[in-house]
Amino acid sequence: MTVTKMSWRPTYRSSKFRNVYGKVANREHCYDGIPITKNVHDNHFCAVNSKFLAVVTESAGGGSFIVIPLSQCGRLDSHQPKVCGHQGNVLNIKWNPFFENIIASCSEDTSVRVWEIPEGGLRRNMTEAVLELYGHSRRVGLIEWHPTSSSILFSAGYDYKILIWNLEIGEPVKMIDCHTDVILSMTFNTDGSLLATSCKDKKLRVIEPRSGAVIQQASCKNHRINRVVFLGNMKRLLTTGVSRWNTRQIALWDQEDLSMPIVEEDIDGLSGLLFPFYDADTHMLYLAGKGDGNIRYFEVTTEKPFLQYLMEFRSPAPQKGLGVMPKHGLDVAACEVFRFYKLVTLKGLIEPISMIVPRRSDTYQEDIYPMTPGTEPAMTASEWLSGIDRDPVLVSLKDGYQRPNQLVFKAPVKEKKSVVVNGIDLLENVPPRTENELLRMFFRQQDELRRLKEELTTKDVRIRQLELELNNLKNVSPNNV
Repeated sequence: MTVTKMSWRPTYRSSKFRNVYGKVANREHCYDGIPITKNVHDNHFCAVNSKFLAVVTESAGGGSFIVIPLSQCGRLDSHQPKVCGHQGNVLNIKWNPFFENIIASCSEDTSVRVWEIPEGGLRRNMTEAVLELYGHSRRVGLIEWHPTSSSILFSAGYDYKILIWNLEIGEPVKMIDCHTDVILSMTFNTDGSLLATSCKDKKLRVIEPRSGAVIQQASCKNHRINRVVFLGNMKRLLTTGVSRWNTRQIALWDQEDLSMPIVEEDIDGLSGLLFPFYDADTHMLYLAGKGDGNIRYFEVTTEKPFLQYLMEFRSPAPQKGLGVMPKHGLDVAACEVFRFYKLVTLKGLIEPISMIVPRRSDTYQEDIYPMTPGTEPAMTASEWLSGIDRDPVLVSLKDGYQRPNQLVFKAPVKEKKSVVVNGIDLLENVPPRTENELLRMFFRQQDELRRLKEELTTKDVRIRQLELELNNLKNVSPNNV
């Protein structure tokens, strides 16, 4: 197979998306005064759904992120409550696609945590997670929710392992241990039966997640892969990376034959990481570089030339990361087909950017809004683990999608037993048997030490106040006599 080299300069052809343009929200609809994290980890640090916007923030001592109701535009209150239970920097956050108040986070403290955000947003700092998941021996850099099952979460750590968590029981049910270096990205196909990963060991892998078997593998010498994304049901993968001449590059692959890419295309000579975003409904691919101000977009086809360059959204402000609104949160009346939430660190600003198909008619445009995955899971965690695969439950956006209200996220309740002798809980103080238990005990003791130090400081202040009051009484007493 020969690799096709392509130019991304526009060649005009008949496409309903060739005039798509990016529209930045007015300043009053942006989110201002947000202390966006200065962490240099290559993640987006932002997650969004139709209710909330979550952003990882700069914080001293531990990691935190804020959750803002989408309607709360404008300047952020300096005392905005935070989600701040992690002991290390938060590296990634992801909303559950089926329960819009549930968000997962992972951190340098080796834990993955699942949080339930109250309706209307936070009213005070949240430190108690619904679930705390310990299984990695080093920091956890990536998390991904399964696209069709309600309570399956994947996490990838710097221990080169991927853990599959069943949140119905709050335990890991599978470990994928085929990587020899840090995992850079994870992506699922439409029904979640396949997982593709890019890795620092320069290999692209397609994995059957339940068995952990590597179905396809590519060793990339000329195209150093950073990110990978499944292209819907097209049986294609797209990767972004760097060529041997250090130019930014994208490559298109057949998921059933990774021996050689179908197409390789040089983008430019800049150094920032290229993030790919794919919209399976419109077959549009968006490329956004970290530190760039622009977003390029292409149309993906099954026939040559495979990748058709459309246009470029330009902005002078560099982006640190981008959140993406799910389809059911878009404004179909404005013919909006994609919406980014752009993090501008220097300004502490988050700008919504709407990608719009210009249409003269005010009626619903069915050709650009096919049936799309909604917020109803296709199956339970136990069904998926038993070997069942189902496509996502599709909905129409025509009449304003109504989310099912009967779904409730239930975290497993673990009964806590105790044997107290002389005020000491013997079961709580059993010596750790594994490294993970040792880490969990260490972080628990750190929390307890922090609490006791704060208590001591408060009591010291109170003692000083009482001493001063006593001295005042002694000084006043002789004058009264």
